[in-house]
Amino acid sequence: MTDPTPQAAPQPAAPLSETDDKLWASLAHFLNIILLIPALIIYLVFGPRGARTRVESKEALNWTINVTGAVIILGILQLIPFIGLLFFLLYLAVIIVNIVFAILGGVKVNAGGSYRYPVNIRWIK
Repeated sequence: MTDPTPQAAPQPAAPLSETDDKLWASLAHFLNIILLIPALIIYLVFGPRGARTRVESKEALNWTINVTGAVIILGILQLIPFIGLLFFLLYLAVIIVNIVFAILGGVKVNAGGSYRYPVNIRWIK
């Protein structure tokens, strides 16, 4: 038997306030230190609700896709005998560069600017 009372359609989430928009845009960069998952969640959940968050989380997500790919590839290449140490050092360099750029991006966006990662392949347009 069906319920006779009509169900209301879910309402879209309210747009982010200016301060929340700046907060989530900054967190998209700061949380890049953890790699892929936080940037993806912020892009999918908060991106449609705030213009700044959409732009900055997309930039952070593109960067973290590249870094995550590099970390996976370098992690595998570390297993090669004799030259594995070289790939381990590159792995560490990628992690350090990611941390530095994530902090720079978060600070710049939190100060009211916009941040573009250098040498970023933009997978998501």
